[in-house]
Amino acid sequence: MNSFELNKAFGAFLMALIFIMVTGMVTSFIFHAETPEKPGYVIEVADASQEAAPEEVVETVDFATLLASADADKGAKVAKKCASCHTFDAGGANKTGPNLHGIVGRAVASIDGFKYSGSMTEFSEGKSWDVETLNSFLTKPKDLVEKTSMGFAGLKKDKDRADLVSYLQSLSN
Repeated sequence: MNSFELNKAFGAFLMALIFIMVTGMVTSFIFHAETPEKPGYVIEVADASQEAAPEEVVETVDFATLLASADADKGAKVAKKCASCHTFDAGGANKTGPNLHGIVGRAVASIDGFKYSGSMTEFSEGKSWDVETLNSFLTKPKDLVEKTSMGFAGLKKDKDRADLVSYLQSLSN
């Protein structure tokens, strides 16, 4: 490489640096910000001696009460979330999860031919799927069966769980 080529490369590099410096100066001139004397913001806190506002009372409804007014048809719609892994028809095949027809009142982990996780088998000893157990499991499965292989996060709404359990009960009849 001759000296002329080196001079061109060096000149391009210097022009790029000058361009970056000039751009920085112009932007700081256009978008000038005043520096505060003291960094941060003052947050006003209410005096602790003042009377605190009463906390909101969360109203809890008994699941049996919700179940009494539950709608099995709405539960069938909620059950569509489960249909990718479970079947609901009598004698239906197991998918990723077991068939749920007749689950209410059935012993936990009792479907022949389905391989349950070790934690579900351990949990199942002497238990059956009554409405309270189903409600607890459907709220957040991993809270009831810690290492369950079921990847479902749960149903947050009490009404949705009640409707779903009502639908599952209708399949048991």
